[in-house]
This record gives sequence, C-alpha cells and structure tokens, in this order.
Amino acid sequence: MCPAASPRPAARPAPPPSDVSAGVGFAGLAGLFAWIAVCRTYPDIAAMIGLGGPLSPERGVLSGPYAALAALLFTAVPMALWSVLVDKVHRRPSTGIDWSLKRPLDQSLPISVVKLSGLWATWAILAAFYGLARWYWTGSYLFAMEVLSFAVAPLVALSIPYVIWLDRHMVEPRDGSWHFGAFVLGFGVIGREGWRNEEIAKHWRAWTIKGFFGAFMISILPPGFAQVVEADPVRLLANPVDLAMMLVTLLFVIDVQIGTVGYLLTLRPLDSHIRSGNPFLAGWLAALLCYPPFVWGLIGPDNLVLGYEFGTPGWSHWFAGSPVLLWAWGALLVLLTAIYAWATVVFGIRFSNLTYRGVLTHGPYRLTRHPAYLSKNLFWWASVLPFLVTSGTTVDAVRNTVFLAVVNGIYYWRARTEEAHLLAEDPKYAAYHAWMEQHGLITAPLARLKRMITGGGGTTQGDSLHAFPAE
Repeated sequence: MCPAASPRPAARPAPPPSDVSAGVGFAGLAGLFAWIAVCRTYPDIAAMIGLGGPLSPERGVLSGPYAALAALLFTAVPMALWSVLVDKVHRRPSTGIDWSLKRPLDQSLPISVVKLSGLWATWAILAAFYGLARWYWTGSYLFAMEVLSFAVAPLVALSIPYVIWLDRHMVEPRDGSWHFGAFVLGFGVIGREGWRNEEIAKHWRAWTIKGFFGAFMISILPPGFAQVVEADPVRLLANPVDLAMMLVTLLFVIDVQIGTVGYLLTLRPLDSHIRSGNPFLAGWLAALLCYPPFVWGLIGPDNLVLGYEFGTPGWSHWFAGSPVLLWAWGALLVLLTAIYAWATVVFGIRFSNLTYRGVLTHGPYRLTRHPAYLSKNLFWWASVLPFLVTSGTTVDAVRNTVFLAVVNGIYYWRARTEEAHLLAEDPKYAAYHAWMEQHGLITAPLARLKRMITGGGGTTQGDSLHAFPAE
C-alpha cells in the first residue's frame, strides 16, 4: 500500500484587486526620468541641433523652476495614456460615466451652466483665500502663486467645453459643483433651488484639499529638481554622505512630482476623481499639523513646541570616523526613502491627502497599510538620532526623543483617521484591512503581537496596528 499523501497547505488567499495598476506609476517614472535626462544633457542637445537664442548652451542645464514645472507634463501624460489605453479606466462604472449615453444638448446645457457657476465660484473663493493668507506671498509659495495666477484664464476657458461634454455622458451630472452652483444662483440671481447641503459639504471638502495641498506641492517642486539636474555624479561617488543625501533628494523629487500630478488630475474620465474627502475633523487636524503654515510653529528643528533636533548633528557626525558605517547607514536612509517614494508611485495619478479615490492593495501596501508613514518616521529616527546630542545635557536627549515620539503619535493618529474614512466608504477596503491583519508582512506579526498582549481573540477592522505616514 502506498502511504497517504500529506495534505498540501492551503494557498494563501489573495488580497482584493487594486484599483490602480502598477504600470501607471512606472509609466510616470519613465517620463520623469526621460525629462531629467534631457535637462541634464541640454547643453549637448542644444549644441547638436544648433539651438541658440535664450536657451543657448551657455545657459547650462535646465534646472530652473519652469523645468521642474514641465516635468509634471512628462510625468502626467504617460500615466494618463497608460490609464486609458492599457487599463481602460474610462470604461469603469466608478467613473460615473456612461459613454453610450448622449443627452441632447438642450437637456444637458442648463445643468452645465449651473455646474460652471458653482465651479467658478469655488475657484474665486479659493483665490480670495490665497490673497488673504499671508504665507502664500513669501518664500517658495510665491512660485505656486505665479503658476496658479497664470493658470486661471486657461482653466476657465477649458472648463466650458469639458463640463458641457462630460455632462452629456454622466449618469448623474448633478454633482457637488452643480449643488454649489444651485446654491450660489439661488440667491436671487436665477432663483434656482434643489441643492443638498451634504453634497455642498462634500464638494468643499474635495476642493479645500485640492486648494490647500495643491499650492503646497507646486511650491516645493523647484528646489529638489534643481539639485538633481545639477548633481555631479563623480563628486558624489567619492562621499557616502553626499551620495546618500542626493539619492534621498532624487526620491523626494519622484514623490513630489507624482504626488503633484495626483492633485492636478482629479478627472472622472481617468477614474481619478475625488470620490470623497475625509469627513472627520480629527483627520483634518492630524493632517494639517504636518504641513505649512501649521507645522512651522509646531514641528521641526527650530520650533519650541515639538522640536526634536536640538543639539543633534545627525548620523553623518556620529559615524564620521567609520566609512563602513557611513555607507551602511546612508544605504538604510536611501532604502527608507525609496519605500516612501514607492508608496506614492503606486498611487499613479490618484495620490492626495485626506481623500478616497479607490483602494490600493499592491506594492508596499502588501507590507503595511501605511508604508509611507512608517518609512518616513523611521527615517527621522535614523537620520536625526535624537538621543545623541552635542549639548552635553541628558535633558536635551530626553526632550528630543520624547518629542519625536509625539510626532510619531500624530502620524499614528492621522493613519487611524484615514482608515476610519476608507472603512466607511468602501467594502473593498474593509476586505483589504482584514487581509492585511492576517497576511501583511509587517501588519500581520504586529497584529498577532497585539492580540497576545491584549488577550484579544480576533481582529477588529478599525484597528491600525502600526500605521505611520508620509504625505
């Protein structure tokens, strides 16, 4: 008799499918790297084709702010083309579009007029906010204001054919912009009514996110891009600290470029529209604490509230006597930043804070539900080494350590509010959340550890057991 075959272990179930394919982000990376290569070799290209005038080779590489802005185009177009031609996202029901539906213009045009009124009124209010807020008229924000001021006229002009075209095909064209437009026009101009307050609130949550974070992202485009384009590889290879920091800068450029595209391309035909903004006040507080102008008075090396870099020269100081440690520690910092950038790249054209725009279940999101937050906070610990100070006092070391832990706590809070938002929006996220509790490479062991400590017998969908974010 043959011995009975041992039963095969059950195959690990797959997580829910991701709403964004891996190819989208890689297409954007390819376009970005191609443009960086053009900018770095521009003098040679100009000389080869005999290009003179204001962009003559004497000007050197293209590292100015407008070159950084142009990089958005080279990043966005490949991602949009991949989304439409390969993933065919425009045919998904989640877009709210039925391309077989072609409303007569006389039926859709009145809706479009109200929607355009709401859209333009929204932009006018955001412009007024930019004008009133002092921080937008100093430092790096000046570039963002210049870009947005130039973009106003084209946006207004292009919005007319776009809205009229889309309203003929939308299953329900009366979206948040229409409800806000009906509200605006209801004050005696046309006398329209029928708006719903919850739709207006949803509309404004989405546009507040776009307005606040969009300006911030545009403002930080130029510095890192210039450093990458102007970098000297020969010099960098001779110094592990300089090389590590330049690679970190490159990875942040990737994060910022793709992240900025995400804020700009919130378009239904690309299925990248904002389906909802985070409705929880705690979520907004936790997120805004991490960005200017709020972060200027709270977190950072020179702030007295949660400053964690007093007397901390950092890793390059403490490991200066050991080339091996410098190379190894620099590699660790690059790896953490690479995970951070990877977590943005996999979003493709859907990255933005405080929003639900579909569910991601691949890439670093197989490791932890918050790979960017986790890697970002670990990077701060590894780069700052807050417990090592040159001031000669243990008090500074303790303060730095405690305050960085508090900053970590803010990001943990932020992650929990994001999960609460997504759990309330999409059953797919609840399924992903539960899958990660059992199978996530980082999440599952932490979940088991928590159950051992607390004596819990199961998982709770609302639990976030590790969660630390990045943008």
